[in-house]
Amino acid sequence: MSQAGFGQPAEGELVGLMIAYQAGRLDAFERLYGRLVADLRPYLLASVRDRAAVEDLVQETFLEIHRSRRLYLPPLPVRPWAFGIAKNVLRRHRRAAWRRTRHEDELAPWTEEERGGAIPGPAEGRTVGPEDVEEALKRLPPARREAWMLHHVQGFTFQQVADRLRIGVGAAKLKSSRAMRTLRLALGIAPEPHDDDE
Repeated sequence: MSQAGFGQPAEGELVGLMIAYQAGRLDAFERLYGRLVADLRPYLLASVRDRAAVEDLVQETFLEIHRSRRLYLPPLPVRPWAFGIAKNVLRRHRRAAWRRTRHEDELAPWTEEERGGAIPGPAEGRTVGPEDVEEALKRLPPARREAWMLHHVQGFTFQQVADRLRIGVGAAKLKSSRAMRTLRLALGIAPEPHDDDE
């Protein structure tokens, strides 16, 4: 009877496949893939929650397993070694996503308030209407607009916003806060120092 339980292959079988794979047997890699992918995919999906991205991460994980196969030392357990590689792949993915978000914010076309420039608001004496708010929202950078909408319109907590956007809680608060400040300026409302404090 397999010691792995719940349909998982025994570590002894995985070790044997890794040794064969290190010796150059590609059929061993195919079998190893088949044994590990069912565990790695849910692990990655629990963190990323985007099936298309997860499939890319699964492929990247197995590519890293291929590149690192000579570093595996039998008879150490294969499963923790493979999950360690998946964890590193996931860490790189998060770091890249954070950089992309930050770069998007830096390139956002409408950040005049941060540069000290003027932002057009409604004409003097005119009441702010829903169409003004809608227009101002359209001009926000997408990442900031989404964070603001999720928190202020849909009622998500900042933790939920962060999970949904796959960013840190601090980054979610910052995006929403900057969006609120920009909206207030665009609508001719004096910004408050802590729009998004909870």
